[in-house]
Amino acid sequence: MAIIKPSISPSLLYEAMEETLDIKTPGAKLHIGIPKEIAFQENRIALTPDAVGVLVANGNIVTIEHNAGERSHYSDRDYSEAGAQIVYDRAAVYQCPILVKSAPPVEEDIPLLQMNQIIISPIHHSALKKDIIEKMMAKRITALSFENFKDDSGTYPIVRSMSEIAGSAVMLIAGQYLSSFNEGKGVLLGGISGIPPTKVVIIGAGIVGECATRNALAMGASVKVFDNNIYRLKQMQNNLGQRVWTSVLEPRILAKQLKTCEVAVGALSNEYGRAPVVVTEEMVAAMRPNSIIIDVAIDRGGCFETSELTSYEEPTFLKHGVIHYCVPNIPSGFARTASQAISNVLMPLLLEVSDEGGLEEMIWHKFNVREGVYLFKGSVTDIYISQKFDLKYTDLNLLIASRR
Repeated sequence: MAIIKPSISPSLLYEAMEETLDIKTPGAKLHIGIPKEIAFQENRIALTPDAVGVLVANGNIVTIEHNAGERSHYSDRDYSEAGAQIVYDRAAVYQCPILVKSAPPVEEDIPLLQMNQIIISPIHHSALKKDIIEKMMAKRITALSFENFKDDSGTYPIVRSMSEIAGSAVMLIAGQYLSSFNEGKGVLLGGISGIPPTKVVIIGAGIVGECATRNALAMGASVKVFDNNIYRLKQMQNNLGQRVWTSVLEPRILAKQLKTCEVAVGALSNEYGRAPVVVTEEMVAAMRPNSIIIDVAIDRGGCFETSELTSYEEPTFLKHGVIHYCVPNIPSGFARTASQAISNVLMPLLLEVSDEGGLEEMIWHKFNVREGVYLFKGSVTDIYISQKFDLKYTDLNLLIASRR
């Protein structure tokens, strides 16, 4: 059978179709509000005066509530000299189209929120409440969790910074409560020549565990690390550049090591739910008197069965003769350093939002930022929140594409 080739009639006219290009929106000037945090034990502020100065120099407006940076030792004068507007009316800050907070929205914030407002803050999945999410949905809020922002390398820069602060602080806290002045064992963390080193057990080989291990080794302590993730244990050893005693979480081995340690650190975490409890009350009861437990995972319930939430006013309690330090949000105790770490990530991000022409344009062009969006104009775009509270889930990619 002969193959008939298609022919083009010379009588027809063919016109080239216009190509549709994605034209970049001109830069937008942002109006950013920073309220004073009222959440439990939150001392940080999301933007430092230096960061505010850079934002203002680029044509943006920053409004800050009176004494918002006081607990991070930044005065109103520092912010005023950087170009920020200082207001005494809390409601005036919430009139800003963009709110930047160092703590998640709380019940007291909801009545002050505006329709179609943008909130950039952390999100603590373990402490989330359905009614707060629903009220934010009703106001068509766009909310971004800055713990879930990824950088160009695919890591979470703010989570890493906060974990490094917590891990480094753990050994400082342990040394403080081992001293006789705090009714500790009266031993020096690390020891000296001729005296056996202090024994430290660290449960969890993530960033917190790695930083705690690094600092304990630098002080001369004997460190034993437990984790159920073999890859994390290997990665930690590679990062430390030396061999460290490690083990998977086997109850018998863990109980044996806890019996003879002076410091036990709980640094296990769960991305969304409660931290796993791996140390039973019987294990704690068998520990040496006046040894210390520091449960960094208390933010997610704690990984010691005997852990109970404490505060900076009363940070410790005694149970079975063992000192328990269970203060949540440890980086907030080092508020100035933590504020600088958060600000170092948020300031470039906000400048980029301004250059892109607004947050919606930024989300469209930057896939890394999409990871942090859990509400978009009132729609739930985080699958975990949707499943936890039985709320309708909407794919963020579809929402963004439908608005182009």
